[in-house]
Amino acid sequence: MSMSDDDRDIDIESDDDGDSDNGLGSSRHTSTANFTQAEKRAHHNALERRRRDHIKESFTNLREAVPTLKGEKASRAQILKKTTECIQTMRRKISENQKDIEEIKKQNIILDQQIRALECANGDDAFAEFLSEDEVGSEDADDDDLEQPDYSRRNKKMKTFHA
Repeated sequence: MSMSDDDRDIDIESDDDGDSDNGLGSSRHTSTANFTQAEKRAHHNALERRRRDHIKESFTNLREAVPTLKGEKASRAQILKKTTECIQTMRRKISENQKDIEEIKKQNIILDQQIRALECANGDDAFAEFLSEDEVGSEDADDDDLEQPDYSRRNKKMKTFHA
């Protein structure tokens, strides 16, 4: 009695449902000892097909995750190459960002020290006067006198003075 390919697929799928009496529930543990050669081959083919489908789906997901490949058609080799490039670029950016964070932390420490030095030198009331509304909000102040800080991404270094 010979099984068609469709019958074998259904038979294999029913073995993988996980509600078998032996409690194993995994196709990896399905015993093929009582199968004929044709059934063993069909079982192996089904497992191999599932493995290939999983790999194909994984490459599709990987292709969609890489910005330069999103929506593009690419070979598996291209997907791996572009993914590697993307990971290297991200690692480089992370490293640069970590260096920027450390530099900004150092600058914050210096600025905190300068603020404390100004507060100690001038007293707390003098520092409060420096930030009063009369000074900041006066209309007769020249625009040249008020320095606008540059918060752009390119200007990462802050100018500090030594008291």
